[in-house]
Amino acid sequence: MSRLLAALLLLLLAAPTLFAQEPEYEMTTYQVAFLKTAPNRPDIPKDEAAKIQAAHMAHISAMAKSGKLILAGPFADGGALRGMFMFACGEAKAKQLGEADPAVKAGRLVLEWHPWYSAKGIGILRAAPGAAK
Repeated sequence: MSRLLAALLLLLLAAPTLFAQEPEYEMTTYQVAFLKTAPNRPDIPKDEAAKIQAAHMAHISAMAKSGKLILAGPFADGGALRGMFMFACGEAKAKQLGEADPAVKAGRLVLEWHPWYSAKGIGILRAAPGAAK
């Protein structure tokens, strides 16, 4: 009889784990901008291009620090598609931030916009348990 009681007790203790539901998988819309070489890209001196590139990188950093830009990077194949931005904010705000990029304002890049539906919270860094903060 004690084995049966022990088995029932073990089953009762394990029940919350056995029947636990998975956390709800939430979806949301992100704003994705593909950065493309501008069709009428101005031919400018290298030093001016370097200044624009530095300002472009500073702008990316500022957008990331704001929490609105969650992903950015160049494509490595050297084609007309130069890079991409992914924003976790509304369409109007994302377009305002993207169009304010110095490389876009200088006519070196153009943006192609697409809403993208995916898991909520992607791009949010989470520290591993016990990791230094």
